[in-house]
Amino acid sequence: MIGNPMHRQVFLLASAQALFQTVTVLVVTVGALAGGQVASRPGLATMPIAAMFLGTAAATFPASMWMARVGRRTGFVAGALLGVVGGLCAALGIWLESLLLLSFGTFLVGGYQSFAQFYRFAASEVADETFRSRAISLVLGGGVVAAVAGPMLARLGGPLLQPEYVGSFLLLALVSLVAAGALLWLRVPTPQAIHSDADKGRSWGQIITQPVYLVALFGAVTGYGIMILAMTATPLAMAHHHHDLPATATVIQLHVLGMFLPSFFTGSLIARFGVLPIMLTGLVLLAGHVTMSLTGTGFGSFAGALVLLGIGWNFLYIGGTTLLTSTYTPAEKGRAQATNDMTIFACGLMSSVSAAALLEFLGWQMLNLLLLPWMGAAALALIWLGWKKRKVLPSTTIVR
Repeated sequence: MIGNPMHRQVFLLASAQALFQTVTVLVVTVGALAGGQVASRPGLATMPIAAMFLGTAAATFPASMWMARVGRRTGFVAGALLGVVGGLCAALGIWLESLLLLSFGTFLVGGYQSFAQFYRFAASEVADETFRSRAISLVLGGGVVAAVAGPMLARLGGPLLQPEYVGSFLLLALVSLVAAGALLWLRVPTPQAIHSDADKGRSWGQIITQPVYLVALFGAVTGYGIMILAMTATPLAMAHHHHDLPATATVIQLHVLGMFLPSFFTGSLIARFGVLPIMLTGLVLLAGHVTMSLTGTGFGSFAGALVLLGIGWNFLYIGGTTLLTSTYTPAEKGRAQATNDMTIFACGLMSSVSAAALLEFLGWQMLNLLLLPWMGAAALALIWLGWKKRKVLPSTTIVR
């Protein structure tokens, strides 16, 4: 497989995804714990995680438009270097007991994420139509490595240096540096090679008001927002119920495996059954997460809920990405992709900001129950689109 140039580029993007996701999983695993260590009150503990999503939301549109001019490789390498600086700043923030500096560091890591989230779109650009949904899935499948490496590095780095967690963020900087080096080998067609004519495509308003675009966006936002809210709250909820860091790291590890392990077959499922049924299945799995969270606060309940949460996210996120790629031309991709991902990460920001306060006010189980109406609205949107089209849309059809 790797002998094929197209497959080699997908493999490189999957490797970069593995390194990038290792960084974000590390932040999610210890970010709130490190924040609680230096914060003045418990409600600010998730500020470092919220800052990461703020950085992503703020940089997504500029990152997309800049890469449309300079190319994917330059942008991806620059993003990884932001991760290096961010890890160093976060480590310094913990050492100085500064929540603001720690959060600034994770904000820069969010900038890294704003570039790295386009790895899956780069995969769709190097792949042909028959391989596209599988290429997206395989790139996201790189997160399987992160499921093991992220919590492991967080756990190893925690006691490595004093104060606690300084070592975790120094390891984050090292992983980001490795990613920057690997991305130097990337070869993605330049914007000129993709569309050499003078066609600038439709207006931004015409692109984002397409029914298919809106449903794809809402599905991905639902999966991402719900996943971030529950995942961010989990380490704090487990600490509240007297679970230690190794147990918390294991649950996050299982969750990330649930997020990315299905990627090796999600694309094939979409190709066989269609994108809308797979997205609806993702919502059913998210409802299963809520149900599992109501069974108790033991390790098994947390682990089972977070695994279902991860798989549900995978089906919605890959399905939404695949559906989205059918709504724009190469000339329109910068605006279409940036609007999609900026909205997704703005929602992730709100979810991460509110997680600690909602958990403190509502408790773990009630917090999850409140997610059901959101899931119901997304299900209705998908059913409506299916009814409107009369049949499931092929993932490779361009919808005008």
